[in-house]
Amino acid sequence: MTTEDYAIDGPHGVIPLRIYRPATCPSSALLWMHGGGFRHGSIDMQEAHGVSAELAARATALVVSVDYRLAGDGVTFPVPLDDVYAAWKWLASFADSSEIGIRALGGASAGAALALAAALRGRDDSRPADRLLLAYPFAHYPNPAIDDETAREMAALPGILRFPPKTVDAMVADYVGRITDIPALALPGAARLDGLPLTAITLSEFDDLRPSGELLQRQLASVGVPVRTHLAARMPHGHLNHVPVPAGASASLDFLAAALSPTVQGPPQKGAMEGRPRR
Repeated sequence: MTTEDYAIDGPHGVIPLRIYRPATCPSSALLWMHGGGFRHGSIDMQEAHGVSAELAARATALVVSVDYRLAGDGVTFPVPLDDVYAAWKWLASFADSSEIGIRALGGASAGAALALAAALRGRDDSRPADRLLLAYPFAHYPNPAIDDETAREMAALPGILRFPPKTVDAMVADYVGRITDIPALALPGAARLDGLPLTAITLSEFDDLRPSGELLQRQLASVGVPVRTHLAARMPHGHLNHVPVPAGASASLDFLAAALSPTVQGPPQKGAMEGRPRR
């Protein structure tokens, strides 16, 4: 595999990218966005660099990681999404010229919200994605509450791994500039979701944001979008950002990589969830 730092022009200035090329001819191309609550993160973090390299290797995919502008210092929605969508248009054009058949969008946490929103823009702009890969997505505001049993099990987790309502409020306020009148594409669980491609969602079991991913799965299925869901047992939010990679993260990477296969058509069965069943 080779990596290359690259840059493209976007509506708000230069957008840094990092390109991961597999050793053999890629069968798919993936645009990947790291998480960080819209305000933090970079293409050097494990959730960007490590995940991109792993998916490129496991799926024989060309992966492009986007160093989108972060919220704060006057940057709010839709600036990060504009960066992501400019990168999507660039990658889609490159994939067409290189005859790469599968074009995918993906991301983790806040990056998953950006990937989903970019897919919705592409659906309405004749630049649709063929796959959507979402890791523990943050897609709704207000965020649905975790069930009481899981909340009790999570009580011993350190605060840095938790997302109480005030933390969620702060993330939304940073990104949108307010916590009322939220645009649908900012937290795109509120958007019209029909017409999206096959979507793979990996969830962290011990995650206050897991109910957002579960609700998104139900919403997608209700409008006929083929959706596969994987539950990373006993993993906290951000488990793809851990170094060294835990076994649960490796299984999630395999699940996401499998969704890039040209032979994947839909879920094994409607509503199926891989991983530890909920009690």
